[in-house]
Amino acid sequence: MRLGVGVQRRTLVVDGLVTSYLEAGAGEPVVLLHGGEFGAGAEVGWERTIGVLAERYRVIAPDMLGFGESAKVVDFTDGRGMRIRHIARFLALLGVESAHFVGNSMGAVNMFADITSAAPRLPMRSMVTICGGGEIQSNEHMRALYDYDATPEAMRRIVIALFHSDKYPADEEYVRRRYEASVAPGAWEALAAARFRRPGADAPPAPSSRRAYERISIPALVVEGGGDKLLPPGWAAEIAGAIALGRHAVVPEAGHCPQIEQPEVVNELLLAFLDEQSRTESESPAPVRVANASSAVAEPNRKDRT
Repeated sequence: MRLGVGVQRRTLVVDGLVTSYLEAGAGEPVVLLHGGEFGAGAEVGWERTIGVLAERYRVIAPDMLGFGESAKVVDFTDGRGMRIRHIARFLALLGVESAHFVGNSMGAVNMFADITSAAPRLPMRSMVTICGGGEIQSNEHMRALYDYDATPEAMRRIVIALFHSDKYPADEEYVRRRYEASVAPGAWEALAAARFRRPGADAPPAPSSRRAYERISIPALVVEGGGDKLLPPGWAAEIAGAIALGRHAVVPEAGHCPQIEQPEVVNELLLAFLDEQSRTESESPAPVRVANASSAVAEPNRKDRT
């Protein structure tokens, strides 16, 4: 699948760094932040989402630094902070002062990291995080993401890790597409550099999902893939329960990228949530129900129930 009519790829130079992004639609801005696996980018991550959201919103989906057609740069001390600061500056240059944010995997983790920090930079008015929380599992699928040797078969293992269905790793064109993105000039190096450390240095601690979620005061929808091979079941409910205006949804028969694997379900969740935030920001959120998937229901934070 490729981008539909009306979706434009644009380029903006942000503090000297070429930044490629997709844009479509008009209205309130919605920012989409893609995942961080080898071969990721705005197009492959959001091609089944942008056109649908653009019917009602202005959708902006950047290739984050190191990915897609954006600059391939590395920060060895604060890679996450580098990308957060870059997106904040990128949006400022576009004149976006407030936006709804949707993130998948690394994009979602970056959103959580920023909004729970002492000094958030991203102009979020509401947030949807898709498979971007919970403790990453130590298993063969996690190792496939980190131990990528830039071969087609290694990319197939990444695709196996990302999806619930086996049709994606069996799709030669899909695997090839992600593989080619992962070996574009500078792409593998920009991500693999995170493995490097000086001789004799201890390995960095494993990443943790523990954050000050109670600091989040904006409406938040936390989405879990029911068949995610990388995160434990139940993590979304736990995180949403710590957020005052939080709710969660579990998308059945979906792995780590539900917006790709179950786009109709996720798009319906997104539109219902975004439309609600557009109508009012003063009322407590009500459950968002998905007509074609009864088990994919956005549940409000239990402590908000009467």
